[in-house]
Amino acid sequence: MTTRAERTGPALRRPSSLLNKVPEVTLAFWVVKVLCTTVGETFADFLNDGLGLGLTVTSLVMTAMLVVALVLQFRSRRYVPWVYWLTVVLISVVGTLLTDTLTDSLGVSLWVSTGVFAVALAVSFGTWHAVERTLSVHDITTRRREGFYWTTILLTFALGTAVGDLLGEQLSLGYLPSAVVFAAAIALIALAHRALGLGAVVAFWAAYVLTRPLGASLGDLLSQASGDGGLGFGTTATSVIFLVAIAVVVVAMTWSGRRTARAALQR
Repeated sequence: MTTRAERTGPALRRPSSLLNKVPEVTLAFWVVKVLCTTVGETFADFLNDGLGLGLTVTSLVMTAMLVVALVLQFRSRRYVPWVYWLTVVLISVVGTLLTDTLTDSLGVSLWVSTGVFAVALAVSFGTWHAVERTLSVHDITTRRREGFYWTTILLTFALGTAVGDLLGEQLSLGYLPSAVVFAAAIALIALAHRALGLGAVVAFWAAYVLTRPLGASLGDLLSQASGDGGLGFGTTATSVIFLVAIAVVVVAMTWSGRRTARAALQR
């Protein structure tokens, strides 16, 4: 098994290459990812319904903000925590709005949108692998790979939103049971990876897709009214709580990373 330094070493020697642009996949990574997916659900609802912006205006505003964040992300030559996670939060919101637009504005069935996004995600994976011969997030060291990476991320959020809404609302499973189902599926993937030899790349992306409907189910559970199966905290309070939690964890990750880097330099 190669080390991360060995994996990224050849890329660093190419003038056009970058340092790896995404964080290490740790427990903190997954915690922030789920927090971001929850905000993607509740903040989109807050802007759309709470502030009364409407789906079209909300989609345009959030897409513009995402473009700005992506410009910052692509211009950096290394992983910058606040830029990366801001981009994830915004792409989570836009992914939610993409599915909501198809369902609410265009009347597309959740069954259809789930199928369309599943096919689009498969095409994205297939194209990425055909061009780069890898789907590993440990090697996002060129602009082209980063383009594939963020395209795939957007599709995972759109697909996850469609699957979550399909299971929780259209099939009437409910928010809490849906969250339990998705959490159990992620646990099975982790078990298959550790005990049954499921490849790390396949396990990562399968879990990444499923964290989206997990976070959405948790967000709806917290924010929706009790009469609709939620706990009634509202989209405003839920969004604020999770945004603060994201900020705290990202700051902690940044501080830990800098401390580790300083310790390595002193050796």
